[in-house]
Amino acid sequence: MRTNLLILPLLILTLLLAACGFHLRGQGGGFTFPFQTLFILSPNANTPFIVDLKRTVQLYNIKLADSSANAQLTLHIVSETMNKQILSLSDAGRVREYQLNYRVSLRAYDIKLDEWVPADEIVLQRYLSYDNTQVLAKEMEETLLYQDMRNDAVQQILRRLSLAKAPPSPQ
Repeated sequence: MRTNLLILPLLILTLLLAACGFHLRGQGGGFTFPFQTLFILSPNANTPFIVDLKRTVQLYNIKLADSSANAQLTLHIVSETMNKQILSLSDAGRVREYQLNYRVSLRAYDIKLDEWVPADEIVLQRYLSYDNTQVLAKEMEETLLYQDMRNDAVQQILRRLSLAKAPPSPQ
């Protein structure tokens, strides 16, 4: 009798989650793309950003091609840069706050070199307070902030690719 009382609320919760459109990330309800194969062209093929981008694209059942000749669309990652600027100093001249910047330049085109996504740039910023007494913790926080910006850039690229359209053919 007691197990029946526990099952009923769990069943109701499951039905409510399904009814509100809840999906796990990368499962259903995400992006739809106007192409099935993609080639990712990048100056550095093994950066964490490119690895994350390839893994995420494959979650949406897009096949990664080994060359642009075998792909419907080529995503050219022109550059990816990270830098850190000092925002403020303490009275003693020590760094109090940094601004972390992350930039990704990209464009997408098909085999005929028709632009699907014109040259564009994703620019992300995060702020990091700094404390000399917590150097290791602040280094870890910086790493996590860059990782968050990298994930954000991947999601922005997916949004742009899902909205990409083939240019109209001249008649």
